[in-house]
Amino acid sequence: MSILVHSVRLFGSATVDGDRPDGWALFEGGRVAAVGTGADRPPAADEIDGDGGCLAPGFIDIHGHGGAGAAFDDGPQAVRTARAVHRAHGTTRAVLSLITASIDDLAGRVAMVADLTEADPTILGSHLEGPFLDPGHKGAHTESLLRAPDTASVDALLAAGRGTIRQVTLAPERPGAFEAIRRFTDAGVAVAVGHTDADTATARRAFDAGATLITHAFNAMPGIHHRAPGPVIAALRDERVTLEVIADGVHVDLDLVATLFAAAGDRIALITDAMAAAGAADGAYELGGLAVRVTDGVARLVEGDSIAGSTLTQDAAVRHVVGAGVPLDVALRAASEIPALAIGRPDLGRLDIGSVADAVLLDADLAVQRVWIDGAPA
Repeated sequence: MSILVHSVRLFGSATVDGDRPDGWALFEGGRVAAVGTGADRPPAADEIDGDGGCLAPGFIDIHGHGGAGAAFDDGPQAVRTARAVHRAHGTTRAVLSLITASIDDLAGRVAMVADLTEADPTILGSHLEGPFLDPGHKGAHTESLLRAPDTASVDALLAAGRGTIRQVTLAPERPGAFEAIRRFTDAGVAVAVGHTDADTATARRAFDAGATLITHAFNAMPGIHHRAPGPVIAALRDERVTLEVIADGVHVDLDLVATLFAAAGDRIALITDAMAAAGAADGAYELGGLAVRVTDGVARLVEGDSIAGSTLTQDAAVRHVVGAGVPLDVALRAASEIPALAIGRPDLGRLDIGSVADAVLLDADLAVQRVWIDGAPA
């Protein structure tokens, strides 16, 4: 069925000015068949008046752990439950982040995600956030399960993933890290520097070795000091590196987030790092076997009070950064095209002719009104 969405500001297209309120897009056969502006629009079986809102590419979250009370680590039904709540908030496709566990348990979960990825193209693969992390910057990861990377463990995880591991976070200062970076990148996995005590020089070495991401910038890593600039500055100064940011106003001050965008807006990927409480009520939860208490939407470990993921959704992240002064087109690109490029999916995150027809319709307040995946209502 053909769908025409009209009377919108259209973003994600190289040929349409997003400032014009009379934009339109035609979806046919799961693809964007035509885009344009003005009243001269093609006919369609279903025409939707966007009422001056924004039509943007579907959001892509490359770092999230769950939602609606369910964690991605807990099996296919939990994945379906969590994906549903994020889909309603405009996240049309996602990488499923897996928390630190034993190598055997992680291999089983990576294999589970591989099965889901083969069956559901909106699941883009897995992200291993651990276990190759620094214990001193463990955040909400079980310290006893953290370890340095070794060849056997890396190869076991790659074999279990069957080509579907999209990202791995590791601390480059750990023994064996640079060999692990090589093995992962040779297998097509994007390596992220994160949960790390790395200084500027070590982060630069990791980027030269093939790492192309920094996991939730500023969180679980050294901050910026005028004589020790740290991994965030190393990433900002390297055009090869994309910086993940959790724009909930809790993990990073939103003025600082806006400053990051001013410095490298074409390399910022908005992520949720959402745990099970996203889209659910405050209360008691568990993350990677650790007890979590969520109060006023902020998740913290019961023991130690460390921030334990977020309750963020991608549409809220966009609203937060726009409210902090980031241009709307830049914010929307950071929630769609930039994360897609970071995991090697340039076919996603655009609304050009021929693009996959994943789209989200936002009203004037940037609240989600409708979502389409492969040109069909989601």
